[in-house]
Amino acid sequence: MLEGAPRRSARRSRVKRSHKGAVFLLVVGLLLFGGAAGAFGTYNYLTGANGTQTPVTITIPHGSSGDQIAQLLHDKDVIRSTLGFRLYLKLKHPPTGFLAGTYDMTTNMSVADALAALAGGPLLAKGTPVTFPEGRTIQQTADRAQEKLGVSAAAIVKMAHSGKYSVLPYLPAGTKNAEGFLYPSTYDFKKGTSPDQIVQRLIAQFGVAVKDLPWSNAHKLGVTPYQVVVIASMIEREALFDADRPKVATVVYNRLKKGMYLQIDATVIYALGGKKADTGLTYADLKVNSPYNTYIHTGLPPTPIDSPSLASLNAALNPASADYLYYVAKDQAGHEFFTSDYNEFLRVKKQLNGG
Repeated sequence: MLEGAPRRSARRSRVKRSHKGAVFLLVVGLLLFGGAAGAFGTYNYLTGANGTQTPVTITIPHGSSGDQIAQLLHDKDVIRSTLGFRLYLKLKHPPTGFLAGTYDMTTNMSVADALAALAGGPLLAKGTPVTFPEGRTIQQTADRAQEKLGVSAAAIVKMAHSGKYSVLPYLPAGTKNAEGFLYPSTYDFKKGTSPDQIVQRLIAQFGVAVKDLPWSNAHKLGVTPYQVVVIASMIEREALFDADRPKVATVVYNRLKKGMYLQIDATVIYALGGKKADTGLTYADLKVNSPYNTYIHTGLPPTPIDSPSLASLNAALNPASADYLYYVAKDQAGHEFFTSDYNEFLRVKKQLNGG
């Protein structure tokens, strides 16, 4: 996750500053009414102990009172005094209580920091885990985000086509269509996350996830990093098994070198807006007028057609060493048969179709 410890630490430092005034007022009040000794003691109650801060998990049961929470935190060495906690709670915190659940805290916290951590809500209340599978388009990713997070799918699609994002060298600055770069993974999103933040996070994760792949191979293969993602997106839709991915990749590269049509069904399905993905294409579909139709246009489609997996990206950078030009599914499971001979391709295809 991108939201790591540095961001939490920054937020914690802001909390400390916002509570200094309250601590000061409380101590001044005690100076007036209880003398210096009482004020000094209360200040110690409010501040954290000088010991090392060690991570600790705190679970607050349903229906816990402020006194019970104070005792629980004291027992776990989160705060040094239940009295300081109760005083500060009455002074600063609204009487709405805290959510039951599990919290990440540390030992030797100040009362202000402890209350700030509780006010942020338990771990499960902070975010909603959402999984975006491989091989999904921007629209499908947006639909899933709307289903799980209640965020407008249309707004996510609009942001993904805004051209404001880049992740170099893969997604160049100014690229209007971020298709292929909403990295498929499981994310934890907090309530109120905006469409812009969702798109930005998925694209940023792409850069993190793929950085260790052998991108220097792209130059050797005669393609740009962006084109690698285009090829990987086709591999993602065409190969169900990892063993077949490098073979599909070599078919793509071999056809490109020969100036052949790629003739990849997945590009036509994309051109049709995802229609026919389950029913299969007709001959009329193969003639659809679209730059994505690799039956009527040579070369690569203009953009990726989905968000590819790491396995497909790796295959696009490491194609099999073979002269394959054709492939066809050879069983119901989806394993592919590969060949460089067109007549053999037709013969196997006929056999598989019961001819």
